[in-house]
Amino acid sequence: MLTLTSASSALTLFPECKTQRRRFAISAAADDKFPSFLPKQMEEIKDPFARKLATRIERLPVNVNSLFLIFFFRLVSFSEKSIMSSCVKPLIQSNQNPVVLLHSFDSSCLEWRYTFPLLEEAGLETWAIDILGWGFSNLERIKSCDVASKREHFYQLWKSYIKRPMTLVGPSLGAAVAVDFAVNHPEAVSILDNLEYDLFSIRLVE
Repeated sequence: MLTLTSASSALTLFPECKTQRRRFAISAAADDKFPSFLPKQMEEIKDPFARKLATRIERLPVNVNSLFLIFFFRLVSFSEKSIMSSCVKPLIQSNQNPVVLLHSFDSSCLEWRYTFPLLEEAGLETWAIDILGWGFSNLERIKSCDVASKREHFYQLWKSYIKRPMTLVGPSLGAAVAVDFAVNHPEAVSILDNLEYDLFSIRLVE
């Protein structure tokens, strides 16, 4: 059964997590090694949370041979090969359904740089995925992408790698993609949460 939640009830999604504030620190190593597909400007980022999460971004091949779109009034192949799709994979495997984070408009999986380590620290199997058309995926073969293309790309990624019902979380664009995905693939979603932006913009105690 798919459970729908709102921002006001989001804290009940993860009952094992502590809601009280506590000191949380992370240090950026001087020799952070970023994946070669990330832009060179990544080296200029000072935020240690962003740098740390960026080192974990990887590209997974997602089969999109079955994807099609309408382009200039004719049906054309979306891609002839797999799309190398960027995401941050979990370090741990859990008996609970995995948490999958979808970023907002004009963003990437780095949007979750503060939230991601907290969820992992709480013992949750967590993914952060770049929505098709955004982030750091290889989009050279893609002429355009629409709602259906985003949905099918996400479904193929889920089918190939996640393979279990998800707790799906996203604000803004991520929320729109999550709702559309849950309607079309309810078997893949256990909990759907539409977050207000200020909920996941966590203020950390220095």
